[in-house]
Amino acid sequence: MGIFDLEWIGLVITFLGTLFLIGEVLVNMRGLFALLGIGFITVYFSAYVGTESVILMIIIYFVGLVLIIIDGKLLNDGTLSTIGLVAMLTSVGVAAPSLTAALFAIIGVVLGAACSFFFLKVFKRREMWTKIALKDQLSKEAGYNSMNMEYEKLVGEKGVALNDLRPVGTVRINGKDYSAQSEGKWISKDTEVTVVKVDGTKIQVEEIV
Repeated sequence: MGIFDLEWIGLVITFLGTLFLIGEVLVNMRGLFALLGIGFITVYFSAYVGTESVILMIIIYFVGLVLIIIDGKLLNDGTLSTIGLVAMLTSVGVAAPSLTAALFAIIGVVLGAACSFFFLKVFKRREMWTKIALKDQLSKEAGYNSMNMEYEKLVGEKGVALNDLRPVGTVRINGKDYSAQSEGKWISKDTEVTVVKVDGTKIQVEEIV
């Protein structure tokens, strides 16, 4: 019996592949984790699918990974992350030789993604994301007094959700559009909301019942 005949081996390979690939995104390892991750994932697909399908499965897997990264760093609404995760799980599941092996492989992806965040406790976080997203909270101490005063006046004001808040989205208040978030609840588009809290330029709303 070869090693790839063991149904649980897929769990180990997909775990390590996903662990290192997402780890490369989170921390600066100068491509080392990326090479390891690509290597493990390529081995997995090469062992279970035909040559003509290897590239397709790898593309589906990496497209899913990219969607999760885009959602996590830019959009934060959960839609692309869900699609990306489904794509990754589908690719490893379809490639598996049996249902049991598919379940093992899917579990490996989930565990690998979760465990990759432990790298943040050991290695330096990638700084590239600071160029895309503003990390520092806007506050009075940081010199944003006029903007803060404008936002603070919104507390108690009513508006309407321009899109689904899951929990982040856009609301229109007094004819102006603002980025806002709910208190962890899903608020549907066109729902009337009221501003309950403002922290710097962070607006928190809740549905008007």
